[in-house]
Amino acid sequence: MRGRPLHPDPTVRVTRPWNTATGDGDPAGYPRSRSVATDGAVQHQVLGQAVPTLVVDRQAVAAVKDRVARQVTAFRKTTPSVSAASVEQRARDWINETVAEWSDAAAAERGISPTPAEDAALARAVFDELFRAGRLQQHLDNPQVENVFVNGPHEVWLDLAGGRRERAEPVADSEEELLELLRRLASADDGQSERTLTTASPMLALRLADGSRLQAVTEVSPRTYVTIRRHRVQDADLGDMVRLGMVSHTLAAFLSACVKAEKNVLIAGPQAAGKTSLMRAMLKEIDPDERFATIETEFELFAHANGFHRQVVAMEARESNGERGPDGRLVGEITLMDLMYRALRMSLSRIVVGEVRGPEIVAMLQAMTNGQGGNLCTLHASQPGVVFDRIAELYLLAQGNMSEQLAYRQAANGLDFIVFVRMLDESKIGGQRHRFATHVLEVAGTGEFGRPATNAIFTPGEEFGEVRAVPRMHPSCIDDLRRVGFPDHLLNQGYDSWAGQPLALKVATP
Repeated sequence: MRGRPLHPDPTVRVTRPWNTATGDGDPAGYPRSRSVATDGAVQHQVLGQAVPTLVVDRQAVAAVKDRVARQVTAFRKTTPSVSAASVEQRARDWINETVAEWSDAAAAERGISPTPAEDAALARAVFDELFRAGRLQQHLDNPQVENVFVNGPHEVWLDLAGGRRERAEPVADSEEELLELLRRLASADDGQSERTLTTASPMLALRLADGSRLQAVTEVSPRTYVTIRRHRVQDADLGDMVRLGMVSHTLAAFLSACVKAEKNVLIAGPQAAGKTSLMRAMLKEIDPDERFATIETEFELFAHANGFHRQVVAMEARESNGERGPDGRLVGEITLMDLMYRALRMSLSRIVVGEVRGPEIVAMLQAMTNGQGGNLCTLHASQPGVVFDRIAELYLLAQGNMSEQLAYRQAANGLDFIVFVRMLDESKIGGQRHRFATHVLEVAGTGEFGRPATNAIFTPGEEFGEVRAVPRMHPSCIDDLRRVGFPDHLLNQGYDSWAGQPLALKVATP
């Protein structure tokens, strides 16, 4: 029994999308498309060519969603122990039945039946509204999207691979609808602690189901702003980093040896330079059965879920509920520092911190100086020369007798190598974004004025116009690297380490 018919908007214009026949890659079983924004309208990629996408009737989406949502609510009440997967499967059936009603009504009003592509697009949109990220989902499904910027409900921009920034269709019809979407995402049961977005807590940081990082702010701004940083390179190894141009074959072999020889490595660079992607690739050099910990504010390394490692203790920090206890601490808050000290007591072979951005740097360097090798972490820094100053700044954020000199001494004693990566953005002059390593510095104890001394193992080949890292010298620990299979003659290749292929830049280095 179908019940009351749904009346569609007869003005909807529809064309057939990419891959409607198979629906490949859609967890809901509905056809997905590869969308790219152009001139404010989203289009789909078909064998590299853009074709118009389906324009979905939002009133029909709302009507189908409301009816199915009531069915889902009733189903959950009558079967409280039902799994999320079972709920979604039943919802697909209800969505398909209700969409069929809409299609019959549309045929009667238009005099022509909607295409299977139109029905599938409506079903997909409803499923996304109920169980995924709503209208944001199309951008999370698009492998070409690097960042999503939502400036209020009606203005959405996409950063695409290669550096293009394009405007996309709105993801909500009102500020209230956008806030409702964000609150639903914050309360989703995806294994992380529940986050809130309220007048009392106007800032939201969370990890989406696909691993993307979402940051939102409201109340303290004229409209709600959302930034989503996507992880396009989640399952890469060092070979993939070579193919993407992040490292050369020589540098990939060197970094692999550093991991296998249990050297403490800090990856530094500015925001969006590829630090996390490079760290994920380096983690693939750890033996699959080695037991180690990853500590993050939001899971981004995915070592515990990559199907490669079998002994990862993955820990994620937790925000407070906004209240403070008698000791002044935020109730329910678990910081990276808290997790670091717990990890040190778990007999782990090494500790990996996704990003040190506060006093947890103290525990990180203490782990390194205590003789435990093979630790990895990332750090924001604008250039290689300020890395130690950034470490000192973070030390001073910690309570206790922390000082700049202590930070320098522990960095000199604990760190083995600093890998610096950068992003060279020529998108504004018709070029592309290039992400690559520029330096590998060996930390060689304490130097002048108590600062750590360094040996430049890799630096840019400026003398022949190369902005990327080329080998300069052997590190003092070269014997340790040889023992894990590193062929040290690679460090004699110089410019040939990049196979003699210069970086395709609009403005070349003189």
